[in-house]
Amino acid sequence: MEKIKGTNLGNWLVLEKWMSPKLFEGTGAEDEIWLGRKLPADQLAAKLKEHRDTYVTEEDFAFIAAHGLNLVRIPVPYFIFGDRPPYPGCAEYLDKAFDWAEKYGLQILIDLHTCPGSQNGYDNGGLTGVCKWCKDPKEVEFEITVLERLARRYGQRPCLYGIEALNEPISWLVYITAPSTGKAEDKEEAKGSGHVPMPFLKQFYRDVYRRLRAILPKEKVIVFHDGFRLGVWKDFFVKEGMKNVVLDTHIYVFAMENFVPIHKPWVYKIYINSQKRLIDKVQRHTPVIVGEWCICNKYAEKQPQPVMPAEEAVRVRHDRYREMSTLQLDAWSGAAGHIYWNYQLLRNRTEEPDERWKESWDLSRCLLNDWLDYQS
Repeated sequence: MEKIKGTNLGNWLVLEKWMSPKLFEGTGAEDEIWLGRKLPADQLAAKLKEHRDTYVTEEDFAFIAAHGLNLVRIPVPYFIFGDRPPYPGCAEYLDKAFDWAEKYGLQILIDLHTCPGSQNGYDNGGLTGVCKWCKDPKEVEFEITVLERLARRYGQRPCLYGIEALNEPISWLVYITAPSTGKAEDKEEAKGSGHVPMPFLKQFYRDVYRRLRAILPKEKVIVFHDGFRLGVWKDFFVKEGMKNVVLDTHIYVFAMENFVPIHKPWVYKIYINSQKRLIDKVQRHTPVIVGEWCICNKYAEKQPQPVMPAEEAVRVRHDRYREMSTLQLDAWSGAAGHIYWNYQLLRNRTEEPDERWKESWDLSRCLLNDWLDYQS
């Protein structure tokens, strides 16, 4: 299996407010579900169409391929087929992505990123502060049928790498420490929220595997997120007789910073190397990809000491970002692959397009994205 070196196309078909705040201006909505609740259906459709038409285009696939990457992970919502009004479907955009990927020699990992009632309570799960999906058998079944429809629609496409069952089903520890927990707009709706239990998640993965493998060609990969519990999976997939599966883990150094207030290079090295050892251990049984990672960190963001001129401070900050990218890429080199989050944040669409969103990638080592310009 070719080692994956890719980038996520997040905030295209699944919105995240922090990545495109202008889309939410004047609505009071903090996530995509509430955006649909606060806007009339025609306004929502128009707003989403303009965003989807412009945020990722064919030129992006050409650019990604030209710089040595081989895969894009595309988050999609549970309403991708347009059967959960008022949210417009977006399968036609995924169709275009497959055409572009085949044209430029890229693979696609379809990532089912959201589900009704949410699997994590994050804004990227569509509904901030609510996490009740796993308690509703009808919605669990609906989620599997969406995966089946994706498999039937794209399973024979040459550029399909695989399908990811569900993004970031949340663990107990992450749930109780997540900043979004308890921040639901509708407190009644959030009642009964909680983490996704391991027994449920294992059974869900068994069901997903059985039903997807019945549709997908054997060479297509089925990807399962670790549910923020990488170490517990061990030989689970092997014992279950699952073939051609990959475990996805998401490793963000800024998440570590929530618990460790020391922002020195040696602290990051200890954390990253501990994750590397865990990946190596799990890969004795099942391949692991780091499906999301980034360079965001407080070591790079803090003002260098002694205080220096602004231009020099920016250079130092950029060097620190590159230091952090090198440290992580060296650690992830032993994994089955890594996929950067995210290809872009903001995108300037003026009459004379601003190309800095391209130039700010550190193409020799990793994707810095336009995070650098965004922070500057």
